[in-house]
Amino acid sequence: MSLARKRKTGGEASTLPHSISRTTSDDEKRRLPRPRPPPTSHSETLISLSTALALTTLAFVVRFYRIGHPDQVVFDEVHFGAFAGQYLRREYYFDVHPPFAKLLNALGAWLVGFKGDFGFDNIGDSYTTANVPYVGMRSFCAVMGSVTVPVVYAIMRESGYPVVIAAFSALLVLFDNGHVTQTRLILLDAALVLFMSLSLLCYIKFHQQRYREFSKTWWFWLICTGLSLACTLGCKMVGVLTFATVGVAVLWDLWGILDIKKNPEISYFYRHFAYRALGLILIPFLTYLAFFWVHFKILIYSGPGDSFMSPAFQETLQGNQLLLNAQEIRYYDTVTLKHKDTKQYLHSHLEAYPLRYEDGRISSQGQQVTCYPHNDTNNHWQILPTKEIPDSGRGRVVRHNDIIQLRHINSDTLLLTHDVASPLMPTNQEFTTVVPEDEERHNDTLFQLNLIDAHSGEPWRSLSGHFKLIHVPTKVLLWTHAKALPEWAFGQQEVNGNKNMQDRTTAWFVEDIIEDGQGMDFKNRTGHVEPKVVKKRNFFKKFFELQILMLQHNAGLTAEHPYASNPIEWPFCLSGISFWTDGDTQQQIYMIGNLIGWWITAVSVSVYVGIVLAEQLARRRGIEPLEEGIRNRLYRNTGYFFGAWAFHYFPFFLMARQRFLHHYLPAHLAASLIAGSILNFVLVEEVNYPVSVAGLNTRLRPAVRARMSKVALGVVGVLALVTIGMFLWEAPLTYGIT
Repeated sequence: MSLARKRKTGGEASTLPHSISRTTSDDEKRRLPRPRPPPTSHSETLISLSTALALTTLAFVVRFYRIGHPDQVVFDEVHFGAFAGQYLRREYYFDVHPPFAKLLNALGAWLVGFKGDFGFDNIGDSYTTANVPYVGMRSFCAVMGSVTVPVVYAIMRESGYPVVIAAFSALLVLFDNGHVTQTRLILLDAALVLFMSLSLLCYIKFHQQRYREFSKTWWFWLICTGLSLACTLGCKMVGVLTFATVGVAVLWDLWGILDIKKNPEISYFYRHFAYRALGLILIPFLTYLAFFWVHFKILIYSGPGDSFMSPAFQETLQGNQLLLNAQEIRYYDTVTLKHKDTKQYLHSHLEAYPLRYEDGRISSQGQQVTCYPHNDTNNHWQILPTKEIPDSGRGRVVRHNDIIQLRHINSDTLLLTHDVASPLMPTNQEFTTVVPEDEERHNDTLFQLNLIDAHSGEPWRSLSGHFKLIHVPTKVLLWTHAKALPEWAFGQQEVNGNKNMQDRTTAWFVEDIIEDGQGMDFKNRTGHVEPKVVKKRNFFKKFFELQILMLQHNAGLTAEHPYASNPIEWPFCLSGISFWTDGDTQQQIYMIGNLIGWWITAVSVSVYVGIVLAEQLARRRGIEPLEEGIRNRLYRNTGYFFGAWAFHYFPFFLMARQRFLHHYLPAHLAASLIAGSILNFVLVEEVNYPVSVAGLNTRLRPAVRARMSKVALGVVGVLALVTIGMFLWEAPLTYGIT
């Protein structure tokens, strides 16, 4: 048999699971001391630490250079600076991202003396005029962005790569214009990328303890991994992609532990599974919950985010209008009804639907029912009972699941829907009105009042009582959508009957009570002023309501944006984002990656895929082109980095929401790790040191000695220089200088 066909034994240079000899029992293997690499010299340690210090210093210099320019609101500081102020004012806001990174920004703002008295209303608003300590606020983010660089270096060193290779991967992040732009402003990405990289590092450190399972150090790094993952998800929802990266590595690890040839006792697998579930699922979940607990504890006052939340949620906020002004609604009250999403009033006027629509369909020619954005007497509707009610008292209160009629005041007609197609949507029913004397149409005027999240018999309230109006005979819901009707309806918004009972956009509320049905003062119908006490609500109800809304609104960010881009463009840096411009000085901050650096990472990812495919083809023909240790590193260590890149990149192809270049930054960091690994594969000569432990031939963990030739050093040096040169060439756009 040729040497090419012989399987090499004993080479494992990876951070991911591997076994030692199968000839020894599982109990014996677990009792063995952990194999140790040849001792690291003092000079090598000093060089590595000095390199890390130099990279960290450079990262701080690059990110803090002219951090006070411009002294104006830049890009999304409009949002995230404002959120910091709302934390300090304790006013409730709504955002599609979890709160952890915003809490960190608020902490930074508080530490530098910001009082929350600046609104961040528009890009270009002056910080200096308003005496905002914006430099300190930006600096808090810049520190996190700077610390990311030595973390990248540590990932590579802990994975066993030489100092020069590890420094090169760190340099790709250090001198990346995109990372610098995004991490020196009051934004979320500095925290997101930092905790994403910490998650990768902590899992590597955890896996290094595989020979010391269940030890204190093993537990320490397991919990650190879980906490880092929770912090990543707490910054942005895309942190779930980091969970996926580590999750696949954990499953691979558990799959190896499950092998009966390695571990005959299934209880041993159960123990590993349970401890990982505790450290990587339960602890992160509790930590994630804690971020929202703090969020709710701070934001106790009514604020700009109230309207996104349910009435029950809003009534937990001090000063909320629902809490202060919500009134019970009684039969014969005249009210205005408003659609929750489009914020338009239910409206009707004397004009009728045309006989024939543009597509040839025939209408009922009934009175038009539409939605109108302005307050108008044609928005007034009276609530009529369909059962006997008392002359006075609380027996006249309208309640959940009551059957009602709605009378249009100005035309003295009753709201009706029937099996006639609506003007704009042939699948939905037309809404119109009918005179009360038409007894044959009585049933078509009956609607069931369904209060959202209500209990049986709960009273209907203005403002707080979000409801759905269900037509009794046909079970369709009163609904409107943003599309306007033609000129014959004065361009007003269409109202029709929606057949989808689960549609969340069918919610309405009573904005105002115009007149009491008995001529009483409806604001004081009980004869005394009731105290308005802030209501309590279960934390988990608030938590899950906010989670659902965050996901819905995130998915709903589909509007076109001039600087939105497609994921296919990102690895090649084909477009960027304009953050700020000054027409007078011709200065601009334009977020775009380091073109050389991004192309190096893109090529490295492609080369990695090519190497793996070529190696697999060779093995299919019985040829083993790679020594076992190199192959293990390529598949397990570089494969770990490749998984991080893939999980942080490909899911964006499935998202319909707006996508921007900065969404690629976590994937770019992973690609920088791949770039270093591929350079190591191509340029560095591996020297493996077998270690004999109790007669077992095994290999070291990834900390494998490696020599770099002068040619290899020269190649890495040239790539580093051209990357730095491109950074300097793009620097005017990064720092907004001329």
